[in-house]
Amino acid sequence: MTSLKQLFGGGVRQYGMVIALLALIAFFQIGTGGLVLTPSNAQNIIIGNSYILILAIGMVLVIIAGHIDLSVGSVAAVTGIIVAIALRDWGIPWWAGILLGLAVGAAIGAWQGFWVAYVGIPGFITTLAGMMLFRGLNQRIGHSSTVPVPAELQQLGAGYLPEWGPNTGLNNSTLVLGVVAIAAVVWSELRRRARAGRLGLDAPPAWVAVVRVVVVAAVIAYVTYLFGTGRYGTSFPIPGVVLAALVILYNFVASRTIGGRHVYAVGGNRAAAALSGVNIRRTNFFVMMNMSVLAAVAGMVFVGRATASGPADGNMWELDAIAAVFIGGAAVSGGVGTVVGSVIGGLVMAVLNNGLQLMGVGSDTTQIIKGLVLLVAVAFDVHSKVTGRPSIIGLVFPWLGRKGDGGTPGADEPKPEVPVADGASSRG
Repeated sequence: MTSLKQLFGGGVRQYGMVIALLALIAFFQIGTGGLVLTPSNAQNIIIGNSYILILAIGMVLVIIAGHIDLSVGSVAAVTGIIVAIALRDWGIPWWAGILLGLAVGAAIGAWQGFWVAYVGIPGFITTLAGMMLFRGLNQRIGHSSTVPVPAELQQLGAGYLPEWGPNTGLNNSTLVLGVVAIAAVVWSELRRRARAGRLGLDAPPAWVAVVRVVVVAAVIAYVTYLFGTGRYGTSFPIPGVVLAALVILYNFVASRTIGGRHVYAVGGNRAAAALSGVNIRRTNFFVMMNMSVLAAVAGMVFVGRATASGPADGNMWELDAIAAVFIGGAAVSGGVGTVVGSVIGGLVMAVLNNGLQLMGVGSDTTQIIKGLVLLVAVAFDVHSKVTGRPSIIGLVFPWLGRKGDGGTPGADEPKPEVPVADGASSRG
């Protein structure tokens, strides 16, 4: 059991959504006669949902900090229309348009962060006002009309990595991306074992490391093959590259930086965080401003995919992003959640949408099923915390949930210290 725990990196509960995602893919692959795992469908899933997954990255930090942001769809929409008009009427290059969009997102985020962090208005109210304010601003600036964007921005939202070099049977850009990802996995495993040796810690058995690397490398290799063997001119989508880069960056920020730890501390216990020297106002300002910047990125990706910005852009996006975060394991009360988990939660909803559409299920039934999935995921999470019971995975596989074998996450694991200001106690 110890080796099994080492192989899966702790409690199996954190992999519940991964298992659910794989189960959904398998179910729909069989139910649709093999239509899910095709290059074109996989590309469509990434291109069609990347903007929601980008929003989920920012939303999880907002929810971890104990807030909610209802304005992200409107922020994305107003950013999209400003960038589209600037590119059309001002004659600025596409890269300057992207920088302008980021600046707009940062300005909106600073505005909302000020009201939340320094005035003390709850994030729910602030962003509810922002949702109406920036929705109206989007329609006023664009005169409720559609504004096309140039081909360069369309590449950001729906383009593919280019083809080059010899004929390898795969798109060479996608092939290189896959090889780099596998090399990164191998390097990370070797670095982990070397670090354990330097610190005098017990490293997992060699077979654990080998199996872990082989399994992850096999998944990456299959994804590389899937995206690299599509019709000519297609490959791994550019919005997928943007998404992957943001996941890597924000996963590092959330788990490896002082600022990221402060976000967890504020959401987990605000009073204790304040006594420990955490700057509550600065942390709240950061999560709100960061959310609007990522909403701006999502808005530009979407208008690139849609080839134009319109008055209806961004409608209900905030609800999809919030659903992805909660399905991905974030706690309603704050203090719990991961960037990777939120993206996986978003992919669960994306595959669910896609699979039901391929099976010919109507949009009304699809909405019912999505609502039930969200409700059950959050209800079970709340129930498990109240009763101390294991996750669904622990119930199905009780031998994986025995004490000491990773059953209840955090029960036998030391809690990390919160980095604090000089002279303050981390335990408050």
